Amino acid sequence: MGMSGGGGGDGRRVLLVTGGGGFLGGAIVRLLVSRGERVRSFSRGLYPELEALGVEQVQGDLADGVAVRQACNGVAAVFHVAAKAGVWGPYEDYHRANVVGTENVIAACRACEVGRLIYTSSPSVVFDGRDMAGVDESAPYPKRFATHYQSTKARAEQAVVAAARAGLPAVALRPHLIWGPGDNHLVPRILARAKRLRQIGNGSNKVDTIYIDNAAYAHVLAEERLRENPELSGRIYFISQDAPIALWEMVNRIIMAGGGPPVEKRVSPFVARTVAGLLEAAYKMLGIGSEPPMTRFVVNEMATAHWFDIQAAKRDLGYVPMVDTEEGLRRLAAHLQPKGSTGSVHGGQQQGDPRPAAVGAK
Repeated sequence: MGMSGGGGGDGRRVLLVTGGGGFLGGAIVRLLVSRGERVRSFSRGLYPELEALGVEQVQGDLADGVAVRQACNGVAAVFHVAAKAGVWGPYEDYHRANVVGTENVIAACRACEVGRLIYTSSPSVVFDGRDMAGVDESAPYPKRFATHYQSTKARAEQAVVAAARAGLPAVALRPHLIWGPGDNHLVPRILARAKRLRQIGNGSNKVDTIYIDNAAYAHVLAEERLRENPELSGRIYFISQDAPIALWEMVNRIIMAGGGPPVEKRVSPFVARTVAGLLEAAYKMLGIGSEPPMTRFVVNEMATAHWFDIQAAKRDLGYVPMVDTEEGLRRLAAHLQPKGSTGSVHGGQQQGDPRPAAVGAK
């Protein structure tokens, strides 16, 4: 058994972040360190930036149950952020990282008597291809999942909830479209495809996102509130900016933060889905392992509304976004553009160890 108190040699508790070298995991690590916490990271790689922060690094694979258990030994709480994201690739890869990996984390938490588990889920686990406007946590899982990422993240989320019901204090958070400085997932894909992007539909569909610092803050809040109120165990929370914006306006604001012109050309959802379907079929027939330039799942995400009611997170966690979208875009522009650039961000009408993900992936 591990030390149930999760204390370090200096009397401080130890907190584990899986995927501490990733975008969200790294932000959680930095926030915890800034609060004086002792932090351990479990990742496949070793990261100089974590070493510079004084973070203990354990190298290993989520699918290795022994390695995960060793990482969990002596910790007070686990932030399980690491995952395989994306919309393309073999099911086995997603299952291994997301399902087996999460089952290993749960088993390790039990064996090491970890006090709390904060699991990073995704709103995509309830996305059925149709508009989701203001839905809350009562939204059901779809009967069929369009991607392996969705299905495996849903299974992992269900495993965490089941573990909570069986006595492991745990909550799941569903951050939506995380972005900000240092993003190696959503923002780079938008910028790389900016010149080829076409607005899908009339552009009226709204989306809510979450700035990186807000996502990290929500995770740290969840651990604090669960420690104070064990009755929260087993609950799931959407977290976002709480400020729905037209999806294509948000895409254009990100492009403009990177110094590029907004997307102006349009294509109908029907045409986009048809082209995406043909591309998917061609890639499968030819045995091409890389992700097609467009998939039907991404088209559905880019053409529909997806924003959520976060009243539960406000009520139970005390979550309120600390950085609004305007300020986040200013910070993103300052990060992306060379010093002295006069680019404007105004106007305009890929948890854990990162993996490639579609522009629209949650």
